[in-house]
Amino acid sequence: MHTAMDIDYEAIERERSRIRERYLRENRPPSSARGLHHFALLSSDPERTIRFYQELLEFPLTEIFENRDYKGSNHFFFDIGNGNLLAFFDLPGLDLGPYQEVLGGVHHIAISVEPATWERLRGKLEAAGVPYQIESGASIYFRDPDGARLELLADRLGEMYGSPVI
Repeated sequence: MHTAMDIDYEAIERERSRIRERYLRENRPPSSARGLHHFALLSSDPERTIRFYQELLEFPLTEIFENRDYKGSNHFFFDIGNGNLLAFFDLPGLDLGPYQEVLGGVHHIAISVEPATWERLRGKLEAAGVPYQIESGASIYFRDPDGARLELLADRLGEMYGSPVI
C-alpha cells in the first residue's frame, strides 16, 4: 500500500494536464445518450430500503415488480428527479455479503438537491441517527442501510463546487 509520501503528486498533475489537453474538447459534440435511465444497487431488505429512500430522503417509490432475470427477486425504483431513477434488486437466496467498495465498483452516487432541501435532509439524517460527513459546505456523504455511499450535493446539475462540469 502506498503512503502519501510515496505518491508523486506533480507527476499526477502532469498526467491530468496531458489527459485534459488530449481529450477535453471546447466544441464537443452532443452526447449519444438521452440521460441516466436508472442506476441499480442491491438491497438486502426491500422494505427497509423503501423506508430509507422514500421516507427519509424523500425519493418517491415509483414501481416494484419481479426482476426478469431472477425469479422471486424484486426490482424497484425511486424518482430522483429530472426523469432519473435509482433502482434496487434484492436477490433472495444469494448470500452476497456486506457492501464493498472495490476497483470497478461503485464509489458513491451523488444526487443534486436544492439548497433548502439539502438542509432539511441533513436535519432528517441527523434526527434519524445516520452518520454523515459534510465536505465543502455543499456535500453530505453518508451510507444507506446496506452500506452504499451516497452524496447529497447542493450544487446544480452540471456543476461541481460552483464550477461548470458540463
